[in-house]
Amino acid sequence: MNGVTGRMGTNQHLLRSMVPIIQQGGVKLSDTEYILPEPVLVGRNMAKLKALAEKSGITAYSTDLDAVLQDARYSIYFDAQTTGKRAECIRKAVAAGKHIYCEKPIASGTAVAMELYHLCEAAGLKHGVVQDKLWLPGLLRLKRLIQQGFFGRILSVKGEFGYWVFEGHSIPAQRPSWNYRKEEEGGIILDMLCHWRYVLDNLFGEVKAVSCLGATHIPERIDEKGRPYACTADDAAYATFELENGVIAHFNSSWTTRVRRDDLLTLQVDGTHGSAVAGLRDCYVQHYGHTPKPVWNPDVEQPIKFFEGWAKVPDQETYDNAFKVQWELFLRHVVKNEPFPWNLREGAKGVQLAEKGLESWAKRCWVNIDPL
Repeated sequence: MNGVTGRMGTNQHLLRSMVPIIQQGGVKLSDTEYILPEPVLVGRNMAKLKALAEKSGITAYSTDLDAVLQDARYSIYFDAQTTGKRAECIRKAVAAGKHIYCEKPIASGTAVAMELYHLCEAAGLKHGVVQDKLWLPGLLRLKRLIQQGFFGRILSVKGEFGYWVFEGHSIPAQRPSWNYRKEEEGGIILDMLCHWRYVLDNLFGEVKAVSCLGATHIPERIDEKGRPYACTADDAAYATFELENGVIAHFNSSWTTRVRRDDLLTLQVDGTHGSAVAGLRDCYVQHYGHTPKPVWNPDVEQPIKFFEGWAKVPDQETYDNAFKVQWELFLRHVVKNEPFPWNLREGAKGVQLAEKGLESWAKRCWVNIDPL
């Protein structure tokens, strides 16, 4: 597990996924068969690795990636490093015969992303990319509503994502400085359009075109050492997507917005028979028969309490950590050859959409998304 000393690697992949899998006795296949992973933590800072090993209870750790890749005990290479470091290490891992599982974006460009996919295929290795939001409770509830035909014909999807990331001049920033440096593969378009690609493709329909406007609203921030730096990457993106089935999706993604909605991410789905608004965990619905009939009259106080016309979808399933769920599916894929459609080609689709979003911004026009 390379790059686990970073925020996502530590929290979501190690402490909330791998450690709980080990603590529960592994991934249960049957009453007599379990997959029990034995990870080794890899990073550049020995002190951080040692502290993380003590916290997680995992005793194996190293700063020598090349030596670990030559160790036959480890059959899977996982990468949660910053985007710019990922491709080189995946190439090394493929050459060493390791199955590949990695964070997104899998690369900073589509050509490199597809190269990694073809390398894994040619080597006969299993491979996957993290697409965690598919297992969030809120999105799983949306998926069930779609399966049940709740929406009728889906018309549109509206996504609102983001929050205010402090600049660091007085209140410390809650995101790393590389996120705001284009030269370090930063930028919200590269980061978030990868997510929106797999959410749209898997729930609502394949993306066929994009119109995207990016912005760098905050020109200067303070880094981890207290030094001011110029922001060269986009911190907000306003993107519209046309799906192959005629559905229109629009997503606002911003690290320069203040939240007055149910969650840091909300998706509103409107259909001919009903609508739903999902956050990370909860989901609210309004059926056609419960839809109010507003009349435009700005001269009087609005008589309809719009929030009161929505019903919360009850708990009908149990929900585990989204990252952990996908980890278990990937381990089953490697050991038992069970299906795992979220491979590096799917990851390359996300990179492609981000790349086309940046192209759309530069050209100020719609850009088609061709099949990979």
